[in-house]
Amino acid sequence: MRMDLALFDFDGTITTGNTYTPFLQYASTATMKRRARRQLLWPWLGYKFGLVSAVALRRQATAYVLAGRRLTDIRALGARYARERLPRVLRPAAMARIAWHRRRGDRVVVVSASLDAYLVPWCRTHGLELICSELETDGSMLTGRYRGGDCAGAAKATRVLERFRLDDYGSVHAYGDTAEDREMLALAHHPVYRWRAAWRRGARRASAGGLLRD
Repeated sequence: MRMDLALFDFDGTITTGNTYTPFLQYASTATMKRRARRQLLWPWLGYKFGLVSAVALRRQATAYVLAGRRLTDIRALGARYARERLPRVLRPAAMARIAWHRRRGDRVVVVSASLDAYLVPWCRTHGLELICSELETDGSMLTGRYRGGDCAGAAKATRVLERFRLDDYGSVHAYGDTAEDREMLALAHHPVYRWRAAWRRGARRASAGGLLRD
């Protein structure tokens, strides 16, 4: 019997909420925190009023906090964040579902727009594979950009298809909680949105801008 493939969004699915913004706050210097309101106010307001996408806002915030920082320093912060902060926000039902897939011998992959700085150590600790937004470097320094772009929306499905041949698996399970997961959910035989089972046909409609919402 072939193993199944299980794809999990991270923020809001495995966790109870956003981990990206708290990590940027965690990684920010005192000077950055003082200046953040001035530097990021307009992008944030644009996002709130639907004029700036979540992807664009993340791009600007990531550049503001991480550009010019040493890779080793941010990796150290990411490892500490994963160890100290992430256990507080894990969703018990999600961790139980991951454990269920692992007992079955399924291949379990976290697919997230969040950052490799803390997802790599977290996934390593839990024995999970990872597809996520990766920070770009120039030598030993971070550029503040993503290598290969933000892993959100259609990019999630694209990266899954680049890494895995879905026909090699008995079934594909996918778990998500926002519009940025719709294309990934549409790949699955068993899509689950906000911990509610969703019909495959509904997931396909969602990828075209339809259902899968509370």
